[in-house]
Amino acid sequence: MSGNVPASTRTLRVLTFLATQPGPVPMERIASAVGLPRSSTYHLLRAMIDEGFVTHLPEEKRYGLGVAAFEIGSAYLRHDPLERLARPLLVQLVHEVGQTAHLGVLHGRELVYLLKEQPPRPVTLVTDVGVRLPATLTASGRALLAELPPAQVRALFPTPESFVRRTDHGPQTLTQLRRLLADEKRQGFAVEDSFITPGMASVASAAVDHAGHPAAAISVTFRTDAVPPPDRPHLAHRIRQAATALTRRLHG
Repeated sequence: MSGNVPASTRTLRVLTFLATQPGPVPMERIASAVGLPRSSTYHLLRAMIDEGFVTHLPEEKRYGLGVAAFEIGSAYLRHDPLERLARPLLVQLVHEVGQTAHLGVLHGRELVYLLKEQPPRPVTLVTDVGVRLPATLTASGRALLAELPPAQVRALFPTPESFVRRTDHGPQTLTQLRRLLADEKRQGFAVEDSFITPGMASVASAAVDHAGHPAAAISVTFRTDAVPPPDRPHLAHRIRQAATALTRRLHG
């Protein structure tokens, strides 16, 4: 690489290289891939870490994409095309299940609602378009977090102070969150019951983009007594079908 290459170009090349890797990599590999001396690579990575675009794993002596890089990638999908692709699926889902459906995306540690479709007689909910809630407490948030690499989850929630409590429910440590995410990823959907609002529950499943990254989650919210726990796997199956359909649409 020529010494005349702008710093912005070098930064983009680092991001592009990290985005193509299956996981965090040593600094030597980054320097070799982008054609920079080790010292220059170190200073560039430090600046990118400070801005949140790169995460450093000191125990492993490796570097991976940071939260800011993920948010920029998600921002592309949060724009109008994603909402247009998802809205017909939510309308059909509400028609079939008779409950309120949402489309949500991750924004850092929060879940942001982009769409909300309601049945003719909806219940009152705290959720609405543009509302942000703690990702760890929402079914949509955890459905998306379950699709992230463990290092990404660790970067988002490095300390107990990273966790928010609204009721007496929900994970409060990284260990608790990881255990919950593992269970929900295995079953293919996430469930929250009274984590956000007592007496209200949600079931959600994630749609992924062409690279397998979580793009958005489709969820259904209902009164806890309206859908008893034994009936929720059937509801989850229908939500998973909608999320799979959105995944296909995102793939073009």
